[in-house]
Amino acid sequence: MANITQQPRRAPRPQGPGSRMVPGEKTKDFRGTIGKLLHYMGPYRVGLVAAVALAMASVVFSVVGPKVLGNATTEVIRGAQALAAGTGGIDFGRIGQILVTLLVIYLASAAASGIQSWIMTGVTQKVVFRMRGEIARKISRVPLSYFDGGGVSKGDVLSRMTNDVDTLSQSLNQGLIQLVTSLTQIVGVAVMMLTISVSLAGVTFVTLPVSAVILGLVINRSQKYFKLQQEQLGAVNGRVEEDFSGQVVIQAFNRGERAVEYFDRENDRLYESAWKSQFLSGLMQPLMTVVGNLGYVGVVVVGAWLAVEGAIQPGDIQAFTQYVKNFTQPITQLATVSNVLQQMAACAERVFEFLDAPEEEETAALDPATGKPAEAIGNAAGAVDFDHVSFGYLPGQQIIHDFSADVEPGRTVAIVGPTGAGKTTLMKLLLRFYDVNAGALSVDGHDVRNVSRADLRQNFAMVLQDAWLFKGTIRENIRFGRLDATDEEVEAAARYAHCEHFIKTLPGGYDFVLDEGATNVSQGQRQLLTIARAVLADRPILILDEATSNVDTRTEWRIQRAMDKLMAGRTSFVIAHRLSTIKNADTILVLRDGDVVEKGTHDELLAKGGFYAQLYQSQFEEVA
Repeated sequence: MANITQQPRRAPRPQGPGSRMVPGEKTKDFRGTIGKLLHYMGPYRVGLVAAVALAMASVVFSVVGPKVLGNATTEVIRGAQALAAGTGGIDFGRIGQILVTLLVIYLASAAASGIQSWIMTGVTQKVVFRMRGEIARKISRVPLSYFDGGGVSKGDVLSRMTNDVDTLSQSLNQGLIQLVTSLTQIVGVAVMMLTISVSLAGVTFVTLPVSAVILGLVINRSQKYFKLQQEQLGAVNGRVEEDFSGQVVIQAFNRGERAVEYFDRENDRLYESAWKSQFLSGLMQPLMTVVGNLGYVGVVVVGAWLAVEGAIQPGDIQAFTQYVKNFTQPITQLATVSNVLQQMAACAERVFEFLDAPEEEETAALDPATGKPAEAIGNAAGAVDFDHVSFGYLPGQQIIHDFSADVEPGRTVAIVGPTGAGKTTLMKLLLRFYDVNAGALSVDGHDVRNVSRADLRQNFAMVLQDAWLFKGTIRENIRFGRLDATDEEVEAAARYAHCEHFIKTLPGGYDFVLDEGATNVSQGQRQLLTIARAVLADRPILILDEATSNVDTRTEWRIQRAMDKLMAGRTSFVIAHRLSTIKNADTILVLRDGDVVEKGTHDELLAKGGFYAQLYQSQFEEVA
């Protein structure tokens, strides 16, 4: 029987803090995020270094090309002048050698570029494959409070796993190599220009500080919009997910226009941030083109004067002209790459923020010899003890004040009370979705904080008000309770839970595919399938949370029969608003504002004429 300790009741509070979105901002640590991303790519450093080396080699080959081609031009002009003066002719053999050399150089450049692209694509896909896997595993490790307590919305997590990782993949594949090739080309071209003419090189280099100022101004303005764009994309995804899942309610209350209004509000914010980021991104290239053209005009003027003075060869002028174009092109590309890197950093930062989120901490002491928890429940008998438990989702705002109950193995405990009394919160504590603030909660004499969560939860099965079933066959959904179960065991569990009669009427029977949300079967059938899943799991402690609240009386009777069979020989916690369903419970705990105000059997509580009797009579006063 339950042993209850009571304290004066306190004012109730809304259960579960709500979630909120973080407002847009600049990337908090651009350099740190890029460094963290490079460190994350550590396992693939060989491929990354090879790709960078090949990209640099490709650029070096292409940079040498114009100089070699200029030699061919100079050789042609010298031969033509000698032919005109009657002192010689054009050396076609020499020109042929130069052109063959040029062909080999360009082929080597193309080969290095192709191999680099193949390697970098592989590295990028391996990185994002690992990242998606880590996000998926992280979702199961973050505490429930991460979503309940204002961390991020589920839609935002989905956006980080899809949009952010996809954008990161594209940016990483394009941006990193483009950065390397652009810098290499700038250095290589600068060296080649200096070898041709210091004067012409000086004219070209004047454009560098102008370019740097333009880049700095535009990058500083655009960086915050890339971060805001990704965050708003997550907000839009969250809104779409919410509207899709609640479409029936939206239509029933004629709130379609309101839903569209809320979506338009988020979509407008996304449009604003995306427009600004893309506009500033597109603005850099034409600005850099103007600067490059000014430098090109200066080179033409000075080069013509040097040629007249005989201070430079005609082929060198041709090569230098090509180098000027090749010099301004990578500067323009750097402007584009800077936007790509900003976007990459914004996406990486959001992904790493989630991967760095706090996880459920194991408080169990470890055995030094094995590294595993020193204390374990194993296969529990089912004894549960709440010892002066207090809990609140937020500091100083308690929901459960001083709750004590000693539940013997195999007993059925019903927990009743008005909405917000803390009934479901007790079950969250029992499963260690949250830990108690004070007191202790034990299973088979083991404080749940001294054992691993996996060890604790293997002893629980649940049937909830919202029957969760995934897209897949009925057989797969039932087998979710025990993955190694045979088909015969799955079908036996279905018969035990009174499911077989409707399963056989469905096309394909046990191989009938439930759609997303299992909307192609009734609510009552979904509940029976979740009971079959719990039957197959065959665990010693059972939690039934409003399992019959959404069905009609006849279906409720069928579900109740299935649950009665399921509860036989198990420690069962039944949360119910329909008090007729818990008449046979061994003990009924009546919660009010986080306190147990009454306890006893159904008949004992009715005889007292207290709060439970009032609840019961209010449900059946019309019948009476």
